[in-house]
Amino acid sequence: MNTFKAKLLTNWHIMRVFRLGIGIWLLVMAIQTQDWATGLFSAFFLYQAVTDTGCCGTQSCYAPQAKQVVKKDSTLDDTEYEEIK
Repeated sequence: MNTFKAKLLTNWHIMRVFRLGIGIWLLVMAIQTQDWATGLFSAFFLYQAVTDTGCCGTQSCYAPQAKQVVKKDSTLDDTEYEEIK
């Protein structure tokens, strides 16, 4: 239970707050208009905000950045140029 509480109370970023705001706004609209479809959209956004998931679920779209390896190219140092007249 501590992990859920820690996940709920930490790592709040702008997209998570945005999803929470949309979810609350849609929930209020669903209650006012008594529309169940809007309530389902609200539940979707609220679920994403509470669990910190996106459309991809468990961040399966995440691609780690490749490490840049700087190699000294020895062929550039050994290149000889000949002037043509």
